Amino acid sequence: MRYSGLTQRIAGEGAAAWQIHNRALEMREQGVDVLLLSVGDPDFDTPQPIVQAAIDSLLAGDTHYAEVRGSRGLRDSIVDRHRRRSGQRVEADQVIVMPGAQCGVYSVAQCLLDPGDEVIVAEPMYVTYEGVFGACGANVVPVAVRPQNGFRVDPADVAALITPKTRAVLLNSPNNPSGASLPLPVWQDLASLCVRHDLWLISDEVYSELLYEGKHISPASLPGMAERTATIDSLSKSHAMSGWRVGWVMGPKPLIDHLEHLSLCMLFGIPDFVQKAAQVALDGNLPEVALMREEYRQRRDLVCASLNHCPGLRVIRPDGGMFVMVDVRQTGLSAQHFAERLLEGYGVSVLAGEAFGPSAAGHIRLGLVVDQLKLAEACRRIALCAAALLEARRA
Repeated sequence: MRYSGLTQRIAGEGAAAWQIHNRALEMREQGVDVLLLSVGDPDFDTPQPIVQAAIDSLLAGDTHYAEVRGSRGLRDSIVDRHRRRSGQRVEADQVIVMPGAQCGVYSVAQCLLDPGDEVIVAEPMYVTYEGVFGACGANVVPVAVRPQNGFRVDPADVAALITPKTRAVLLNSPNNPSGASLPLPVWQDLASLCVRHDLWLISDEVYSELLYEGKHISPASLPGMAERTATIDSLSKSHAMSGWRVGWVMGPKPLIDHLEHLSLCMLFGIPDFVQKAAQVALDGNLPEVALMREEYRQRRDLVCASLNHCPGLRVIRPDGGMFVMVDVRQTGLSAQHFAERLLEGYGVSVLAGEAFGPSAAGHIRLGLVVDQLKLAEACRRIALCAAALLEARRA
């Protein structure tokens, strides 16, 4: 039977990135001791007040159609949070609630880009971006970043890639996979480029609450950017709510109107009980959230301290996020082959940097998604794997 061209455009190389993760799950089912560091799913439980809010909402009968744009209460909470953090004044009609940031990125791409448009994306990039833009026929133009620069974007490199076909720039700060964040001067230069060339900026800020050094900058707050920025965020990482599927897009009202029309065709809103829980997450000032953030920071520091001086390895210290990139090129293996050797021989599952783009070749992405004891053990096994490879090269 025939399938549409869309099926090919959404099955980019990133779709194959999870093969090693799936192999790790198979090994676990077979009773093998595997430390799973290959997926960014928080290992914490959702804070109890959030869960209770959903239960109370269900018991109250909130099981009917919800507002497509999202409840006014939740959208008010979203804009209040954004104002406090960025100083930008935003109204509730500039927000639409989506089932996760992933859906937000997809929907924004559908509403901004036509076939043949170019979108500049910092690379290494999250593995689904390629499929997202392929779905609407747009062409991804990767802007390579340098490991020696901490995987941070250079505005001059972005400027060199702008053509008459360029329609948008997508940036993710802190970045997945690298954890690199962009400081204010870099954002100001990037904003100037967007204004000068009349470009959209798609700002993926899902890791903004997990920033350990520096200050998060929301680029929509910069001069001339509010009318050309789609800000995408969620509660998946900051509040351990990945399975709840709740995120949002903030932007100029005409864009939000278009997104509402798309949601009518595709989603018809997200459940009220999920929205009630999300509102408690945003309004509750929950101590668990700060504790989770501090735990992630400690895990990052543990990994950096454990691996930084190991022969054959070099750690790229991230500013934020849930991952650490480790350079394994001195071992003589590609990142993919190193990851396979690490899984089969040492029981640690990580993703190869090549899955995120050629700039991350030779690096593995290690998730901070197990407790510190398990993470220390994973680091021990990674160091053993690297040492064995170096010894084999000398033999």
